[in-house]
Amino acid sequence: MAPPTESLWPRLADLPLTVEACEYDRLHAAFPQDFERVTTHVRLIGAGVDGLGEDVSIHVEDGGSLHETQLELPLAGEWTLASFTDHLATLDPWVVPPEWEPARRWRNWAFESAALDLALRQAGRALHDVLGLEPQPVRFVNSLGLGEEPSADHVHRRLDRAPSVRFKLDAETTWSPELIDALAATGAVDTIDFKGHYGMEVKHPERLGALYDQLVAAFPDAYLEDPHDLPEITARLAGHVDRVSYDAPIHDADDIGATPLPARVVNVKPSRIGGVRELLEVYARCAAQQRPMYGGGMGELGVGRGQIELLAALFHPDAPNDVAPSVFHADDPADALPASPLPPRPDAIGFRWLT
Repeated sequence: MAPPTESLWPRLADLPLTVEACEYDRLHAAFPQDFERVTTHVRLIGAGVDGLGEDVSIHVEDGGSLHETQLELPLAGEWTLASFTDHLATLDPWVVPPEWEPARRWRNWAFESAALDLALRQAGRALHDVLGLEPQPVRFVNSLGLGEEPSADHVHRRLDRAPSVRFKLDAETTWSPELIDALAATGAVDTIDFKGHYGMEVKHPERLGALYDQLVAAFPDAYLEDPHDLPEITARLAGHVDRVSYDAPIHDADDIGATPLPARVVNVKPSRIGGVRELLEVYARCAAQQRPMYGGGMGELGVGRGQIELLAALFHPDAPNDVAPSVFHADDPADALPASPLPPRPDAIGFRWLT
């Protein structure tokens, strides 16, 4: 089933929404390399039910998270989903300004996804029902960095537990040719992420060109995500733009096609886009231009992970979606890992994925 080429926002915009209160809950998990992840559940309450979204903007608790500040915003009232999102755009949900400006979109997504969930629950309907789409099994990848001393062991441990799992790997100039060969031999890598649009310092920049040459050759079918915007890299990828994809530069529909390389593939991250209306416009633009899409997340720990899995099930199920269940985040995952594709598990009402 092809995704719709017109935005489905009109099917959601007029949903009635009653908001009486807002609460925040802290979520926490330990990730590999001693990385502590903290996010916040945003809970909107009204008419005897609640709606959930997840704010992924917190990397270190510095007094600015929603669960620390317990920020009170003027959200109560009778709305439509459209009028609520318009009202939300006039508010500043930040006591401490964010370190990264894109985090404003991440937090906005938490409130809008909670509002969407609440409006649907108050209506007694599910997202897929209102949109007129049938959820499909979701193909997913496990997104991985290979550590300070890169090793294919991270990949092999997961393949031993879940032979069907596929991978999105964060490329580093510290990768040796032998490591690249070992990764290619698995036949399980769908995406190479160069993270060339995050302003991150490149270790050993003199090796960057050779790294691209090696990876383009070793993974002839993999998507090449967020390549560095450098003349030498652009020249190396000139013959491979059909599999170049962009993630970090995509914030709304107008960013599609305005990327440094004329790439066709788009990684659609709901929290990066930041709004329900804008997200549906991105889906429609990609479908109208016949651009391959896949989904991505931002380290969600709670309801947000299921929400991006649900969106993938509706708009781009058979793609290398970076929406692996949270159990894959562990450095040494459990023996029983979910297989890909995930069977569709939309909740009977609301904007949630059953766990």
